[in-house]
Amino acid sequence: MSGNLYELLVSRFPADRSRTAIETAAGRLVSYEELETTAGRYARLLQACGVQAGDRIAVQTEKSIEALCLYLATLRAGGAFLPLNTAYTKAEIAYFLGDARPRVMVCQPDNRDTLALAAAEAGVAELLTLGTEGDGTLPKQASGLDAALPPVPTASEDLAAILYTSGTTGRSKGAMLTHANLASNALTLVDSWGFSDADVLLHVLPVYHVHGLFVATHCAWLSGARMLFLPRYDPDTVIDLLPRATTMMGVPTHYTRLLTHPGLDRERCRSMRLFISGSAPLLAETHREFEARTGHAILERYGMTETSMNTSNPLVGDRIPGTVGPPLPGVEVRAVGDDGAILPTGDVGMLEVRGPNVFKGYWQMPDKTAAEFRADGFFITGDLGRIDERGYVTIVGRGKDLIISGGLNVYPKEVEGVVDQLDGVVESAVIGVPHEDFGEAVVAVVVRSPGRDTPDEATVLRWLRTQLASFKMPKHVVFVEELPRNTMGKVQKAAMRETYRDILN
Repeated sequence: MSGNLYELLVSRFPADRSRTAIETAAGRLVSYEELETTAGRYARLLQACGVQAGDRIAVQTEKSIEALCLYLATLRAGGAFLPLNTAYTKAEIAYFLGDARPRVMVCQPDNRDTLALAAAEAGVAELLTLGTEGDGTLPKQASGLDAALPPVPTASEDLAAILYTSGTTGRSKGAMLTHANLASNALTLVDSWGFSDADVLLHVLPVYHVHGLFVATHCAWLSGARMLFLPRYDPDTVIDLLPRATTMMGVPTHYTRLLTHPGLDRERCRSMRLFISGSAPLLAETHREFEARTGHAILERYGMTETSMNTSNPLVGDRIPGTVGPPLPGVEVRAVGDDGAILPTGDVGMLEVRGPNVFKGYWQMPDKTAAEFRADGFFITGDLGRIDERGYVTIVGRGKDLIISGGLNVYPKEVEGVVDQLDGVVESAVIGVPHEDFGEAVVAVVVRSPGRDTPDEATVLRWLRTQLASFKMPKHVVFVEELPRNTMGKVQKAAMRETYRDILN
């Protein structure tokens, strides 16, 4: 076996490949054999499009079984999978294509004409389409191709995926994840969370980021489990399916919405063995209310695009509300001060991580990569936290002003850069404020030019909708005479977060 993650995944598929791998909400059943066969045909088509080892395959499609097959096919063909949030605009996609220079892009059939020019300008050799019902040029051209394609041998340190994460100083940067990064983390999670072929995973997450694409699907495939595959999160459907599931992974918003549903009770969750939460902080109150209502203590963990999962509350043992648990086996986490010195137990500092899960670096950004790593190999997460005497980690803040809204990352600098392009805007500051449903919501604080036609809130939001994905959109725009600054001229975002923390209530 080479270092190709595909080979590891398939080696753990059930011996009886006729077993159901995925069941959709509409009742469609797909076996492990069908996954393997479809991935083989897609991989054959990718090679026919000229894909060679290391080539990037950019994908912006809605959630579907075929999208997962395309991920497997990319690994099988030796390519690097580049999933893109379905909310990204044409302008954002153009940047990703120009930066990553993929050999092939796959998009929704109705987006092909919109993205054709950007793909051509980025030198994309082939633009294919894939719909939610298995329609599009990708499945059509792959139909009938020989599925018996041997996986392309790769080294464990070769690139398996690039996931773009917004930058605090401007444009997004591509986190390079290797086959070894993803394999080591997946194997650790299967063991740590007790996954087996008896599990039925309720899959409610998108498949364009680490949580839904890697954490959820890898745990299911490596244990030979079944997935109940929902196209999107819907509380009513989740309540209906809970009696047939054993595990669920979600973001805090999913759990707060379930708590408002009258159907959530202990009987409904009787078959469940594990609820997992991540991608954003879970409020201790939510943790306690959910346990009181269902009898289940949510298992909260901590991960990043660049590292996958770093820590986890235990499967057996104390799941402490407000913490993300101790480091996973093989992963080291430390808290350091401004001088880089390791802090005493319980002191708050910058969290740094080292382990086989930590990414290779940022795509075509050697200086940025070097700046984010210590000389001893620890990655500087940008998150502030403390570690107690038992090794449990508590996240207390974010040194990089990251906003996590509904489990998705929003970096203020990116939004500010777009706001500031609007005529009549002098400058802006974007902050996160508490939001009952999303955890945090985006608020833009804007200084307008005096003595001229100036934009109102509707104008600002209308402009932003043409440039930004919906999850990055401000929920409110505040206009001020000037931004608060310290004596060094630095904008005081902490003060603004306090000033406007109740503005959406």
